[in-house]
Amino acid sequence: MSSRRPHLAALLLCLPLVWSGAQAQALRPSTQLGSPLNTQRSAAPTNEPRTADYIVALVNSEPITNHDVRQRLLRIEQQIAQQGGAMPPRDELARQVLEQLVNERAQLQQAAEVGIRVDEATLAQAEQSVAAQNQMTLEEFRRRVNAEGIDISRLRSELRNQILLQRVREREVESRVRVTEADIDDFIRERQNSTQIGNLELNLAHVLILVPEDASEDRIRALQARAQDVADRARSGNDFSLLARQFSEAPEGAAGGEFGMRPADRLPSLFVEATQALPAGAIAGPLRSAAGFHVLKVLEKRQAGLPDMVVTQTRARHILLRPSPQLSTEAAAARLNEFRQQIINGQGSFPALAREHSQDGSAREGGDLGWASPGQFVPEFEEAMNALRVGDISPPLVSRFGVHLIRVDERRDTALTTREQRDIVRGLVREQKADEALVSWAQDVRGRAFVEYREAARP
Repeated sequence: MSSRRPHLAALLLCLPLVWSGAQAQALRPSTQLGSPLNTQRSAAPTNEPRTADYIVALVNSEPITNHDVRQRLLRIEQQIAQQGGAMPPRDELARQVLEQLVNERAQLQQAAEVGIRVDEATLAQAEQSVAAQNQMTLEEFRRRVNAEGIDISRLRSELRNQILLQRVREREVESRVRVTEADIDDFIRERQNSTQIGNLELNLAHVLILVPEDASEDRIRALQARAQDVADRARSGNDFSLLARQFSEAPEGAAGGEFGMRPADRLPSLFVEATQALPAGAIAGPLRSAAGFHVLKVLEKRQAGLPDMVVTQTRARHILLRPSPQLSTEAAAARLNEFRQQIINGQGSFPALAREHSQDGSAREGGDLGWASPGQFVPEFEEAMNALRVGDISPPLVSRFGVHLIRVDERRDTALTTREQRDIVRGLVREQKADEALVSWAQDVRGRAFVEYREAARP
């Protein structure tokens, strides 16, 4: 289904006009993926100014030039500045950029060795996707690239390299990753048995009986008795939210006393100590603090890293038009706006228009995407869908797949079955193992490459 998260989505975050903050973070100092830059040098840097480009490193006899380092460095600095981050020292950042380029060059050589190729059709489709992500037609995107002084052939070369890197990483990592039922059991057991407060999340409801600072002993006993009565009623099955509205003197009392799901370290230690060993539904208290007496109910409890027991699912329909040489992004959006107006005016139905016009596998189902859990669609599509109320139709939305018209038909809160929870955990474990396998593979490729550092980069 075209709106689903693609295997190659990550590569689109590495391009000049959609530069990702994760890329800058990946340049933190590290010794994991290569040797320090002060080794294997054949010539010492000089202080003389250089005007011509020159080789700074060889990777299996393939050169990396000072221009390569400068181009990557400038883009990363631009991204850091746009995000308002602290700018590392330029020389240090340049060294990290060079090491990243060395690793990438070795991996690209590995891709060539195993026969991975990127054909022109794939490259054209990827370029179109980048343009769509930037809310542009392909022609507008190329004009923007030229206006920013970026050579389009160089951009396409970088795009091809990013696809190659993604494919070789997926190929090598996939063969190394296996997730067994025992792995899933271990993951769940580890999270559930964790005693670290940092892993615990609680949703508590609260009733506070205030005790004035100058209260007499008799007054304190009377207030404690009131708190005990609230606790007894709660343990007898009375609706805790009604008790909170009736008795609580805390700000959240009017809303039923619920705090909402929070990490344990963001709750008072008194509350955490009283509830961390209790199951959902249990009552704690009365507890005494400087403010007064507290009665708590554990509404939800989970260890960080485990999937939610209940998720909000959305059932939506969409019509997808894919830009092409015959249909620009603007023309596709205009056509979808016409469809939207027809539906609103009662002159057409969404399912019928989807069957007739949508360029997506869901067309035969009238654009019905079925029930979708959070994270099932690409971010730009999901963000637009989540902003709609049931029955609303979105304006035309440009995603990496094309231009969409979205209608939300239903929403529901649904409890995940044990199998569904295990499927989510399986994905978490696979992602964890894939990250470890990628680091191991990258270290192996880097270790087998012959790298000769020449002159220091001059950014």
